[in-house]
This record gives sequence, C-alpha cells and structure tokens, in this order.
Amino acid sequence: MKFILSVFFLSLGFSTVFGQNSVQSNKGTTNQQPTDSIFIRKIYDEALTASPAYENLRSLCKDVGARITGSAEAEMAIYWGKQLLDSYGFDTVYLQEIKVPHWERGTAESAWIIDKNGKAKKLNVIALGGSVGTNGLMQGELVAVNGLEDLVKLGEAKIKGKIVFFNRPFDQKMINTFKAYGACVDQRWGGAKEASKYGAKGVIIRSLAQADDDHPHTGVMDYEMEKPIPAAAMSTNDANTVTEWLKNGKVTLRLEMDCRFYEDMISYNVIGETRGKDKKIITFGGHLDSWDVGEGAHDDGAGIIHSIEALRILKALNYQPTHTLRCVLFMNEENGNFGGKTYAQKANENKEEHICALESDRGGFLPLGFDVVGTPEQLKFVQGFKPMLADYRLYNFEMGYGGVDIGPLRDFYPGMLQLGLNPVSQRYFDFHHAETDVFENVNKRELELGGAAMATMVYLMDKYVE
Repeated sequence: MKFILSVFFLSLGFSTVFGQNSVQSNKGTTNQQPTDSIFIRKIYDEALTASPAYENLRSLCKDVGARITGSAEAEMAIYWGKQLLDSYGFDTVYLQEIKVPHWERGTAESAWIIDKNGKAKKLNVIALGGSVGTNGLMQGELVAVNGLEDLVKLGEAKIKGKIVFFNRPFDQKMINTFKAYGACVDQRWGGAKEASKYGAKGVIIRSLAQADDDHPHTGVMDYEMEKPIPAAAMSTNDANTVTEWLKNGKVTLRLEMDCRFYEDMISYNVIGETRGKDKKIITFGGHLDSWDVGEGAHDDGAGIIHSIEALRILKALNYQPTHTLRCVLFMNEENGNFGGKTYAQKANENKEEHICALESDRGGFLPLGFDVVGTPEQLKFVQGFKPMLADYRLYNFEMGYGGVDIGPLRDFYPGMLQLGLNPVSQRYFDFHHAETDVFENVNKRELELGGAAMATMVYLMDKYVE
C-alpha cells in the first residue's frame, strides 16, 4: 500500500509531499488542494444546513430505543438501519449475517448496605453485562480494594465468602478522560474473574465515570471462569458513601439480580455502499447495538449517524469515488464484537482489498480530529491535511485508537491505515453505559459537525490512499 499526500500551501506558495518517490498524488497533481478546499466547504455547508442527522438520531433513540444484542429492539434497529440506507439510494444495501450472544438483566436490580450499627441505605446499582443472577437475595461483607493487584495482597483468607468492592476512581488529573477510563476499566473487565479465584461470592465496582452522581454504569466483562459470580456496579455517589462507611467498620451488602443467558442468536451487520472505479474498499462505521439502559445516543447512535451522514453527504454532492465507500452499521460491539470480527473474516474469505477504515465511537461531541493507527509514514500522511482542515477546528491527528469494530481488519490487513474520530472527551463518561445516554444529551450542531468531519476524512482517504 502506498500513501502519497499532495498539499498545496496557498498561504506559503509551495508544495509539501509525503510519499514514496513521487511528487504527485495517486489521483492528481500538487495543485489539488484548492479543489479539495472547495469541496470540503461544500461538505460542511451540506451538513450544517441540510442534514437529517439529528432527526435520524431522534428516531433511532425514541422509535427504537436501547438495543442490546439479541433483543427485539436490536432486531428493530437492523430494520431501521436498512430502511434508512435504502431511502438514500446507495448503490448497494444489504445485511451480513452474524451470530451473537443473548443476555438479559431481567427484573431491576436491588441493593442496600448495612453498617455495624444496623443503619441501612439503598444503593443505585446495575448488573455488569454478562453477569449471572444472585438466585434470590445475596448477602456478604464488603472488602474494598483499589485494583486487581490488591487481591493478591489480601489473599483467600480475607476474601473468601465476601463481596469484593473495586473502588479505584477516575484520575481527575488526566485531561483525556478516555485515558482515565483505561486506567480503571480492568476492574470491570477482570474484577469478577480474578476475585472468584480467591473465593469471593460476588463483586461490585465503582462506576467508571468521572462525575459524582447517582447513575450506575454497566459494561462488559471477561466472564470465562470456572464458577461465575454475580457482578454489579454502583453509582459514584454511592461508592463515596460506602467508602466513608467502611472507615468506621464492617459494611454488609445485600444484592438481588435476575440476570441470565439464552441461546446465541442470528443477527446482522447493516451495510450500504457507493461503488468506486476500482474494487478497493474504504470501510467506515459505528455500532448499532447499545446497552439496555438509556437510549444508546452517544454510544453509539451518534457514530451510526456520523457514518451514514458521510455516505449520504458525498452522494448528495454527486461525488464519484475512486474506491468503494462502505458504511457499516456493526452489531454486537458491546458484548463480544462479533459484528466486527465477522466482517473482517468475511472480507478476508472474499479476498477483498481493504486499504483504509474509519470509526466513530466516542460520542456526538465537538470533533477535534482523528486518532491514527498505522506507521509513522501513515501518521505524517494524515497530519499533512492539518493546514487544509484548520478552519474546521480539526487539528488533533496523533497516534491513538481506531475502534473496536474496525480493529479486527488489521488481523488480515496489517498494513492498512485506520482512523478513529476524536471528539471532546470531557462529558462522554457522564453518559457511557448509563441511563443518562439519551437523545436529549446530544447537541444538534456538534452531531452535524461530526458527520461533516467523517465525510471529509472519507473523501480525503478516497482521493489520496491507494
């Protein structure tokens, strides 16, 4: 794969080229930037004045709602997505069959704590995705830890028969909240599995959020253990209360959950394409499924809308792509990623040529740029667009993370460039996997700017990646 970028700096009057033994882009000369700038302006004009993005997100959130894999709402979302893509008249719209897990939380969770003096307080809790139920009311003494490493220090003697409380908070000093999340997520992902090795009867975690509020956050975990134990999350406010109570002595947790697994089901990725002059493929998308609380507005309704908008806007502007532009509404990112894995496997089996992939899965907030997954040369290639995109406040192009759904493609196409839309991160974890992730918490203009950013980068990748 060759990456060649021709950027004509109008203000400086000279050209800069990143690439291999060439002073031309693969589809034009070094004087292409004026044409690109005019077209990008049209992309933003379309997004900000004629976009159905906000109404489409409202429909997904309100007419379909929360759409956990295996649910009736997830199946309705597939129908919704195909109908919407069909309505735009893309060259091809189709479903790709996948097999997915089916887990349900059952009746609402209930929990409370009791201190050494008999004082009780109800907690705001939620089962972690994939948890087993408690088989009635479960009771146990809480043992607080600040991470998986504390389990080793305490050992079986202090953990067996008790409920482990994972209490490491977000590091408020971290500017990028995704990094703060990354420093805590091992408690949710591996907490139950590791605590079970020491005989814990259950686990409960501080919700993975930076704000102090009453909304618990769910999420998937590694549940491959010999004897699964119940796992839940409590709100950050309640975690603060439990922390204070534990300073004064023994605290007992009572918890009831009715979660269960059912047989795996057949589901689908939803795919829309605009065919190019050659058979090379640029994939872009987000995930159609969500957790079963809230409405999946930021995670990842916004990413779905960004991706559909990218294909719609380019079609509305009569853009004729060189490569096939493929918008994928992935299913099952939240608890298995079988949509992304199946898509990559099928691409390899069908001997498709994938050259680039983009993903939006960090909310519908103001876009700042794109994370880059690739070589140093590929990073320089993407950074070469910064002068052209400065007026749109897209300036953050650094090595980072592409996305869960597109990640498996690199198993089969290790040299491909991947990009992840990078928006402002400060508010994302107020809503992530919580009941607060609803349509009303998405800003219309920020959503439209995200769609424009995705369309712009798809356009540039189509023109300059070969």
